[in-house]
Amino acid sequence: MEKKNSHQWYSIQTYGNERTVRLAILNLIEEMRLQDFITDVIVPTEDVIEVKDGKKKISERSLYSGYVFARIELNTEIQHIIQSIPKVSGFIGEANIPTPLSEHDINVILDRVQNRAAPKPKVFFDNGETVRITDGPFANFTATVDEYDLEHGTLKLNVSIFGRATPVDISYTQVEKII
Repeated sequence: MEKKNSHQWYSIQTYGNERTVRLAILNLIEEMRLQDFITDVIVPTEDVIEVKDGKKKISERSLYSGYVFARIELNTEIQHIIQSIPKVSGFIGEANIPTPLSEHDINVILDRVQNRAAPKPKVFFDNGETVRITDGPFANFTATVDEYDLEHGTLKLNVSIFGRATPVDISYTQVEKII
């Protein structure tokens, strides 16, 4: 294969699981000896906390759903090889010409990968929403969300106790949405 340009970051759009596409690209690099052409393949993720059956579980969620980012010395042959991978829609660009990411854009993405934030709740609450408290001294009470502090993972709730609204600060893991 002939070398034309230098390595640049490209965004590859996928149908479905980005991690599967990343693994497929990594396998192609090994099988076809493409290490000189494709040097990095990433799927930026963040940690999310969800509560199931009263237990906290931390899982990963893609930051850019449907996209894989790769540092490639792109030529037509490499482009066709990557686009032939199952679940790959193609490169992001205009008129079927892949457009490299700007230095600013890729630096923002790489910064989010290298400086992972603390796990975020998978469930979000809106002000005025009614929830049921599942744990603690107010278990089985219903309450109205007054404020949701995403950074600290706490809710300010108004709980009706003896007919009076009482403000309560509680972890979001101690409540469930009422459907």
